[in-house]
Amino acid sequence: MGEAHLRLRALVVATLSGSAAALLAAVLFEATASQAVEIDPGGQVAMMPPVGPHWVFVPDRLLQTSFIFDGDSAEMLGAIASPGLLVAKLPPVARTRNEIYSVDVDYDRGVRGKRTDYVTIYDARSLDVVAYVDLPDPVSESNTSQHHVALLDGERFLIAFSQFPDGVGVVVDLEARAVVARAPIAGCAGVYATGPRSFATLCGDGTTVQVGLTEEGQVASAERSAGFFDVVADPVSMAGVRSGSTWHYVSFRGDVHSVDYASAKPVATGPWSLVSAAEKEGGWRPGGLQPHTLHVATNRLFVLMHEGEPGSHKDASPEIWVFDVEAGSRLDRFEVPNLGVEFLGPMFGLAPDSFGRTVLGWLVPNEGAHAIVVSQDAEPLLFTRSHDYGVVGVLDADTGEHLRTIGQAGFAGPTLGVP
Repeated sequence: MGEAHLRLRALVVATLSGSAAALLAAVLFEATASQAVEIDPGGQVAMMPPVGPHWVFVPDRLLQTSFIFDGDSAEMLGAIASPGLLVAKLPPVARTRNEIYSVDVDYDRGVRGKRTDYVTIYDARSLDVVAYVDLPDPVSESNTSQHHVALLDGERFLIAFSQFPDGVGVVVDLEARAVVARAPIAGCAGVYATGPRSFATLCGDGTTVQVGLTEEGQVASAERSAGFFDVVADPVSMAGVRSGSTWHYVSFRGDVHSVDYASAKPVATGPWSLVSAAEKEGGWRPGGLQPHTLHVATNRLFVLMHEGEPGSHKDASPEIWVFDVEAGSRLDRFEVPNLGVEFLGPMFGLAPDSFGRTVLGWLVPNEGAHAIVVSQDAEPLLFTRSHDYGVVGVLDADTGEHLRTIGQAGFAGPTLGVP
């Protein structure tokens, strides 16, 4: 049970006295209003619509599934199972072949026995499985598993990160449906697409390595940058964001390091800070499990921010700060919607504009969000999520207005993805 749930339970128990009890009774009375129940006729099979700019993938840690929602209607479109993993990896989408890829794990004795790692290839319209590709190495896992899988530009090659036993990027030729190479990246972590036949990885000595591939996916080169971050004093998050040949990596303290991979040898520039001297003194820093996202066309960086101590980089954040990456300056600050209220309100049958929902907002503290991701179209949506609640907040990325909430979005999970 998460800290937010424990705090909420303690708050409810503490308020069951005096006038607060009457207030809560009013909420529950409103919640008991009769509601019609629609019966699902069942037996219906539908095709997925074409991949849309406002699709959002919502991986669930407990159900081991990635749900696919339409951000405009808040309706669930489909689901992709990811068995055997600590958390489902965000599935890449290949529009050229209309396919979705999921890196999965199976054990021949349920949760024990011989392990098989493989790529499941889905038809993006029917969600039928059309092929499997077995992997020679165990895929890496972490609390978020961000950037453990990368679909390279051109959508022919997929890279799966394996940390043990020796650290490799497994190269899968999606056209041939076969593994074609194992790129050694020992001492490094994560895989980041940098071109049709190249990818990067972050290394434990504060550098980054770019691996180049041949036309057939064999390893052709590996070039290391100069050191650009201190892995002890101020590490960077693996949740990097990309714009063209450049990846931006944000440190725990709030420094933005940019690395250009246009040439074989990566070149780092910066850093610049997300916070002023006064804000840094006040403890403002990035926080969350997927704490930043980039709208490429407008070069706007969205970052979850909170006031905390060193080591609080995974804590939920109540605000989203918006930055112009080119200028290195802040453009706006948005408030994260109260996802606890958005989760509990429908359970009590409380309408969004009702008095009961208002009361619930008084009783339930806003814990903020752990993950954000922005769509890449001309009218972008900003999706927010707390790992404690099975809902996703949908914001207007230009204004920060809370437009709607996607409900019944699983139980718990640390990440969000857009195609």
